[in-house]
Amino acid sequence: MGRLTTHVLDTARGCPAQGLALSLWRARGDAPDTFERIVTATTNADGRVDRPLLDGDDFWPGTYELRFEAGAYLRASGAELPDPPFLDVIPIRFGIAEAEAHYHVPLLLSPFGYSTYRGS
Repeated sequence: MGRLTTHVLDTARGCPAQGLALSLWRARGDAPDTFERIVTATTNADGRVDRPLLDGDDFWPGTYELRFEAGAYLRASGAELPDPPFLDVIPIRFGIAEAEAHYHVPLLLSPFGYSTYRGS
């Protein structure tokens, strides 16, 4: 059975990004440019969400978007940010094609850059 997980690392501080709010959105089949929010979560002390974002009957192929509330997290962590911050909400749009696979979408974050990849 497939599942979707995430993990956020604060590369500027060299630690997991604890307390970062995020949401998962799914594209509607009848309107592929319209997204519905299906999950909200906050990262734990390890920079992970306590349970998979999607699994079981909720996990199916489609287009999804993770939105990471980076600006709020960075401000709360004491980062000096311009106003407005360079990075605020980071959207990562991705596709799930395999209903039985594990999709892991990590975020490596700093105040002025980020990267992601399909992890394991």
